[in-house]
Amino acid sequence: MAALSLKKTVNSGGLQKWRRKETMTAYGFTLPTVILLLGFSLGPAAYAFFLSGVSWNLLNHMHWVGLHNYGVIFHMPLFWTSVKNSIIFAAVVMPVQTVIAMVFAVIMNQNLPARPLYRLAFFFPSISSSAVASVMFMWIFNKLGLLNSFLSVIHISGPNWIGNPHFALSAIMILNIWSTAGYFMVVFLAGLQAIPQNMYEAAAIDGASGFQRFLRITVPLLRPSTFFIVIMGMIGTLQMFDQSFIISGGTGGPLNSTLTVSLLIYQEIFSYGHVGYGAAATVFLFVLVLGLTLLINRWLGKPVEY
Repeated sequence: MAALSLKKTVNSGGLQKWRRKETMTAYGFTLPTVILLLGFSLGPAAYAFFLSGVSWNLLNHMHWVGLHNYGVIFHMPLFWTSVKNSIIFAAVVMPVQTVIAMVFAVIMNQNLPARPLYRLAFFFPSISSSAVASVMFMWIFNKLGLLNSFLSVIHISGPNWIGNPHFALSAIMILNIWSTAGYFMVVFLAGLQAIPQNMYEAAAIDGASGFQRFLRITVPLLRPSTFFIVIMGMIGTLQMFDQSFIISGGTGGPLNSTLTVSLLIYQEIFSYGHVGYGAAATVFLFVLVLGLTLLINRWLGKPVEY
């Protein structure tokens, strides 16, 4: 009996030693990722929170001012203009690019001739340079650009789309949808291929039409993919910077119609030297994104039941 107890103790000790070794090995493999995460994500984020409470113009010494910077930006009309533009941009682009991506994914999931070629054509804008695409769309939406050339054929005189405050943000919306829908289409394609085909077969036997199968089977079972796409789309649209910067020349014009929160942060820090104001706007954007993410998680984050 004593020998059996000793054997169990030895086996238990060996098992615990093996588990500790396995755990340390796992930590060793994840250590480079953790270092990169701390160095390039969590570290700068914590530093941004710190900078939001200081007065600093990149040249003088820092002075702690607490919540003063938040009070300043919340009383800036330009700040609320940028928030409005960012929210309008996200509210339009996010659902449109999601719907287009889902429709394209359903079409590309069919047995079409030259299907790989079509998939490549739809996905190609997603891997193109954002700067190049922005310059290309500047020429398309220019007063003498390609779009107005086509409109002149039917005797319509189009405006200077990117020079008109009523149309400039819409032009950037079209650019963003064009450049992101292909990537999200691939995500939806992966979700479509994970749906059991026997569910469609059973629905067809019961007499369900193609649209009914799409509405009752495809859309509900694509909820995990939709959740990912809505979250990533929301974050990307609220943080949109490069396209607005290039098309407006860094001004957010015309008449601040393309000024987003990210562009305002850039201007405050690098154009005016108001590091504290820019950091406070950054924290506000983080809180806005976090709050919307939690709301979307309550709506779309539920597990799918087959």
